[in-house]
Amino acid sequence: MIHKIKAMYDEGRGSSLRAIAAELKISRNTVRKYLRMSAEEITAYREGPRRERRLDGHRGYIVHLLATYPRLSAVMVLRKLCEAHGELAVSARTVRRYLRELQATVTLKQERYYEPVLDMAPGVQCQVDGGELRGVMIGGVATTVYLMVFVLSYSRLLYVAASARPIDTAELIRMHDAAFRAFGGRPRECVYDQTRLVVIEEQCRELALNERFARYAASAGFAIRACRGYDPESKGKVEAGVKYVKSNGLYGETFADWAAVGAYLRQWLEETANARIHAATGEAPCERYARAEQPHMAPYLSPPGIPELTGEAPLTRHADKTGLIAWQANKYSVPLAYQCRRVGVVERDGQLVISDPGSGAVIARHELAPGKGAIVKNTHHYRDPAVAIADLEAAIAQRLGAALGQRLCALIKATEPKIYKDQLQGVKRLLGDYPALDPALLAALCEKPAMSYTRLRAYLEAYSAHPERGAEAPPSAPSDTGASASSPLARYAGIATRNAPEDAHDLH
Repeated sequence: MIHKIKAMYDEGRGSSLRAIAAELKISRNTVRKYLRMSAEEITAYREGPRRERRLDGHRGYIVHLLATYPRLSAVMVLRKLCEAHGELAVSARTVRRYLRELQATVTLKQERYYEPVLDMAPGVQCQVDGGELRGVMIGGVATTVYLMVFVLSYSRLLYVAASARPIDTAELIRMHDAAFRAFGGRPRECVYDQTRLVVIEEQCRELALNERFARYAASAGFAIRACRGYDPESKGKVEAGVKYVKSNGLYGETFADWAAVGAYLRQWLEETANARIHAATGEAPCERYARAEQPHMAPYLSPPGIPELTGEAPLTRHADKTGLIAWQANKYSVPLAYQCRRVGVVERDGQLVISDPGSGAVIARHELAPGKGAIVKNTHHYRDPAVAIADLEAAIAQRLGAALGQRLCALIKATEPKIYKDQLQGVKRLLGDYPALDPALLAALCEKPAMSYTRLRAYLEAYSAHPERGAEAPPSAPSDTGASASSPLARYAGIATRNAPEDAHDLH
């Protein structure tokens, strides 16, 4: 700061005190004080004892915290300090400045050591990495584009593959096949990070590879190399390449459809990415490749078993909790298992074809709806109420016997047709609470003109409380029951009012 002030002032030939103070955001008195200091005074000032600060007394504890938890924020450090030593008269901003100084002067964690996977040699290495760019406008829809970038380490020749859905093993194999055919040959090995598309597990640098991808690599004739975990610098060429593709290649561009995306990337690679003068090599990648690397590339023929493309790559959509996806201002249903999940979507022959994003299997087809605001549903995508009702009726019939169960269900359906399934669910639970029921009582209940879950519950509770009254003959049988005086139901005929199951106390 002192030398900067003197340089700006330049012994009166440079900026004024006011201008220096405004530029450096300090007071004019500070500027004036430093300008008056001689070289000896400046040296003594800089080498003099540093002013003690409030956090110096807790320096050891702060270093311990950061050594144990390197990503602690200043706010969290302050909170832990207050918990350990009581309230401190310092702000989070003060702690933040103190942490910056500590991190610049103290080794808080063990340094990572990096080493290149291979020295650059023509035809030897290709670095491969994926990425994604959100919000690319394709067909007027903000879409996520999933990328796989291939960079030949020697020439820096670039190839880019794009997908509308997250890249799986089959798609990765197709992309490798396309890249090697575009290069006109294959390298001896490809370098990856530890993605599960390639490496399932690593133990002491021993790799368990994705079996399907490993078979493809063996048949194609290239070796698989994987970086150490959390060591992206080992494949820094492709890391930079992914950023370059996203920022220079696709960002800010709009496309009519996915075919336009592919055409644009091919043109961009040919005219821009591989034609520019590369900063590291000083040559255009395409020229360096043709001059020095292509003769060293091994020949490549697509091995058998390459997964074939099944037409246009689908876009993806997220199904909501009701099992609907939005497409062109209309909504379409997906099977129950795909609710709240992403699915692949593509228009084909006047239909909306919906697929599983992982396997690509078609899970639904809908005729495209004209206009806007329509909801197109396939009833088989939801729980079929008729199936649920049939299951409940069968359970009740099994509990009461076929004839009696059918009569009871028919009576409940006639009484409560709009909530029939819910009524059956309640009756099924209710019958489970009464394992031993008098068939005569149930037969009499089925003769009632109306029946519901609450009425049935009231009858059964009353009869269960006083079964002995079932033998008592009432003065006269209620006209709505049709039950004889000796019926077990006769004594309880008066409690069948629709909204008064609590009237069971009248029995006493």
